[in-house]
Amino acid sequence: MTPLSEPHKNEHPSAYFVQDRSNEEEMTRLHLQDQLLTASMGGVLLEQTEPESFRRVLDVGCGTGDWLLEVAKTSPSISLLIGVDISKKMVDYARHQAEVQGVSDRVEFHVMDALRMLEFPTSFFDLVNQRFGASFVRTWEWPKLLDEYKRVCKRGGVIRVTEADFLAGSSSPAFSHLNQLFLEAFHQSGRYYTPDGNAVISQLVRLLSQHDIRGVQTRAYRLDYRAGTPSGDDFVENQKLIFRTALPFLRRWLRVPDNYEEIYQQMLVEMQQPDFVATWELLTAWGAGPGYDLIRNE
Repeated sequence: MTPLSEPHKNEHPSAYFVQDRSNEEEMTRLHLQDQLLTASMGGVLLEQTEPESFRRVLDVGCGTGDWLLEVAKTSPSISLLIGVDISKKMVDYARHQAEVQGVSDRVEFHVMDALRMLEFPTSFFDLVNQRFGASFVRTWEWPKLLDEYKRVCKRGGVIRVTEADFLAGSSSPAFSHLNQLFLEAFHQSGRYYTPDGNAVISQLVRLLSQHDIRGVQTRAYRLDYRAGTPSGDDFVENQKLIFRTALPFLRRWLRVPDNYEEIYQQMLVEMQQPDFVATWELLTAWGAGPGYDLIRNE
């Protein structure tokens, strides 16, 4: 499948919270985060009762491509899997990984700005997936984005969105402090977050239902990360990186404390304590695209 137009040499401006998309640390972090989340959630499409029925899958904001590559390996009956991302560097990395993992005959990655247009034919995909879209989608952009998902989704196909809150709990006061800064910056930048902790996951069912995505269902996850476990170690590494790569974003939207580095270093100390624990809450919401009722009544 080839997009309708070739990507521009210069990348489009993006609302993604890490503006420097050539940042190697962010590439490393996204790869780590994708693998961590998939493992913690128990797989890529657990809530889908018939994933073998999908023939064409689209992943929007695919980043390093890890979610889509895992789908390709666990669901060999899917004939075409396409990931799109606004970052050429991410797409180049994902293409290389598809080659290395031996699935490039079925998996494609393309540079594309989903907030402008998904450059695919109408009614093309059986599944349209988005994970952590709040990292680049502001409140006013959801309607157009969901309309695009409906347009490219086949009649009765599935539209699936996974989002997260900020950490529901942590034994590290410094970690909680930095997360509160992140929450405030996301709120100030126009995302579905409020300073009191209300996150985009509280809006997912309403958003999908209001945009005529039918039969919306949800699956909630409460993920605990503890010191001294493989997932806990990966989680700590992810947070060490994110509070570095996100610092320019924080400075853009709020006054960062003068002692930010001191708080950051204290967080690193506290996360190494044997009793460290942090909890992350996620929600996957999915529903049927156009023609759901027609298919059920046939």
